Amino acid sequence: MSKNTESPRPSTSGAWASSGTMFAGVLMLVIGVIDILQGIAGIAEDDIYTRVGDYVFKFDLTSWGWIHLCLGVIVAIVGAAILKGAEWGRIAGIALASLNIVAQFLFLPYQPWWALFSMAVSVFVIWALAADKSYGSDSW
Repeated sequence: MSKNTESPRPSTSGAWASSGTMFAGVLMLVIGVIDILQGIAGIAEDDIYTRVGDYVFKFDLTSWGWIHLCLGVIVAIVGAAILKGAEWGRIAGIALASLNIVAQFLFLPYQPWWALFSMAVSVFVIWALAADKSYGSDSW
């Protein structure tokens, strides 16, 4: 006669991953809205941002404004989709968080502290979305 040694308590790793996914969705919404505001500021006035030193990737600040505006709208939409539990949201969230890291890296000379913070948040979003096993696990 063998006893079942399995614990009756549910695993907490699934709860953490699920909570992390929800928090990643909220962070994507917030980052999206802030990127929209950052884009509007870049489009409206070219003199809001000043470049720190010379930089290889030179874009017009109006171009950066449009890039941030478009990226912010898409990031906010995907963040809302993640919060609603859309299956495609996790993959799109990982891709957009990766793209946001690249965009913020290229924007470093204009807003260094915000770019570093946004890159760190994007790394957390990638981790949270990649670690959640319960979110569409049959598609991986």
